[in-house]
Amino acid sequence: MLGIETSCDETSAAFIEGSGENVSLRSLVILSQDVHRVFGGVVPEIASRAHLTSIVPVVSRALSDADATLEDVDAIAVTSAPGLIGALLVGVCYAKSLAYALGIPVTGVHHMEGHLFGTSLEHADAVPPFTGLLVSGGHTLLLDVEAWGRYRLLGSTRDDAAGEAFDKVAKLLGLPYPGGRHVEALARDGDPGRFRFSRPMVRRTDTAADESFYAFSFSGLKTAVLNAVRGSDDLERDRADIARGFQDSLIDSLVEKTFRAARLHGRRRIVLGGGVACNGALAAAMRARAGEIGGVVFVPSPRIATDNAAMIARAGLFHLERGECAGLDLNAYASQPIPGLIAA
Repeated sequence: MLGIETSCDETSAAFIEGSGENVSLRSLVILSQDVHRVFGGVVPEIASRAHLTSIVPVVSRALSDADATLEDVDAIAVTSAPGLIGALLVGVCYAKSLAYALGIPVTGVHHMEGHLFGTSLEHADAVPPFTGLLVSGGHTLLLDVEAWGRYRLLGSTRDDAAGEAFDKVAKLLGLPYPGGRHVEALARDGDPGRFRFSRPMVRRTDTAADESFYAFSFSGLKTAVLNAVRGSDDLERDRADIARGFQDSLIDSLVEKTFRAARLHGRRRIVLGGGVACNGALAAAMRARAGEIGGVVFVPSPRIATDNAAMIARAGLFHLERGECAGLDLNAYASQPIPGLIAA
């Protein structure tokens, strides 16, 4: 299975082999577009043009690293939603053309469903049933995963995604883009007691009947950081402490909501996915809390947590084994719900 991912600013291709849960990752190539750091965010037009020049050499390198050729490819999986529409179209059009030329099936994969599957490539036990937390620059999703292809969406962000909040706070603190790892590094030296921001959408009186029980919101936290920065008479002195206060607040909210879901749905496995899963403080907090339910937390490595084609290939394999192939009318969509959603 050849996987292709071009949803944002990484051009990625991967080659996996196997069936069912017995899958091995033969190769993974990720080419990141560093040019966006100049602008402090991803420029869609630049991203699309960069994918056009990168997609062929990236796929060729992935096949070479796997000691394979195009004749060894039995099927292709490509990210078709959600993401930057121009970037997605590059991957979708290339995948359809290649599949047609080779006479093999192609399937479209939802990017966030790919993140659900990704961790299982490194951790054999990261399989359903589990509570899944997907945290990235564009999404914050809490799901109960009953089985592959059967997902209950319990909660999502009402405004900023967790990764987006990290990037915006990094900018307020004068840190480079993307900001997540820079905020985390700065927060390590911060005093957790100086800036104690409230925990977004977390109240002691919350019950499962409340609409906000699983929901996330980080815009207010971002504003609190802005006010702290503006109110500082020595930002260089306060930067690390503000970063620590922000990170502690955001992580506490993510952890609390995740374990609410795990307890009420009787799950012992917690699976993280998305770029923010690279945050070591988040992983440590999740694992510390897991003891309360006798649970285990599965965290992907940075190359699988961030946008990559291996997770797309893995999710695509699942769909193809169920006979779900796309036709030449496969299209790209900037926004689309995760397939397989069932009533919460």
